[in-house]
Amino acid sequence: MRMHSIHMKQKIAIFMGGFSAEHSISLKSGQVVFDSLDGNIYQKFKVIISEDGWTCFDELGQACTIDKSDLSIHTDTKVIKPDCVFIAIHGNPGENGVLQSYLDMIEMPYTGCGAYQSALTFNKRDTLSVLKEIDIPCATSFLLNRGDFINLDNILSKVGLPCFVKANCAGSSYGVSKVTEKAQLQKAIETAFDVDDNILIESCLKGTEVSVGVITYQGDILALPITEIITDNEFFDFQAKYLGQSQEITPARISAELTAKVHNLAIKIFKHLSLSGFSRSEFIIQDGIPHFLEINTVPGLTKESILPQQADAAGIGLTELFGNAVQEALQKVKKLNR
Repeated sequence: MRMHSIHMKQKIAIFMGGFSAEHSISLKSGQVVFDSLDGNIYQKFKVIISEDGWTCFDELGQACTIDKSDLSIHTDTKVIKPDCVFIAIHGNPGENGVLQSYLDMIEMPYTGCGAYQSALTFNKRDTLSVLKEIDIPCATSFLLNRGDFINLDNILSKVGLPCFVKANCAGSSYGVSKVTEKAQLQKAIETAFDVDDNILIESCLKGTEVSVGVITYQGDILALPITEIITDNEFFDFQAKYLGQSQEITPARISAELTAKVHNLAIKIFKHLSLSGFSRSEFIIQDGIPHFLEINTVPGLTKESILPQQADAAGIGLTELFGNAVQEALQKVKKLNR
């Protein structure tokens, strides 16, 4: 990685927060990125997006103003134009293509995948539709839109019991319920509709749950060591993810053959969806076959989060992981401008 003199630091705006229920988790991810990026190479700014507006802080914690028309940052003494945006927003607007579309319009480089890929992967139903075309094994699913007539018997005849009811566009397991008897289904549907206008009801897969990061690193697509997830709860829900009610074992206790199967599937998905930057895919291995659940393109980036744990197991520290993401974003723009 190129070193820069103190006068040539690249200016990075780290976007965090957002409008979803994952706001507080995103603030933690963004702070870890802010703390980890090498201060000898980068001049860093935190940009916190919330329902109340945008706030910006420099490295000393001093408040700055940010001009949304071109992202110029105004301090007491000067105006600074970022070289790149590091997106650490989970959910809306950082993981669903909204922020990416805006950054494309003002021609600002950013980490991660593009606007279309972000919008596609944030929509569970559409992602599954695209991946089924290339024979990626998935659970049987049933889609409901708000206002649809709901026939519980029809749904259960397709997906069976137990099943999962989940919001189509949401992360961190918000709006997800496990249904073990018909009497619970209506309430689970209402819970998911509280979060989204479209919901997905999926058959329950039984087996080993694993998560695998795939990243673009130093110009290559790299599958990271796999994490096995063992939860004390009914499934890998919010409490399991963030309140310690699960075990995450990296590398996963699966055979070399299964490891290769999961890696190959995860890379196939990454390539087919034209992703870049970070991704984390979830699978359940049932009867020796990894079944795809979902993919995150702005996964948790705290030290305890799964993708940083996997990078660490691969010998990649947070400073290298995040610095590489910035350099990949800047290189992508150079290629486009050739």
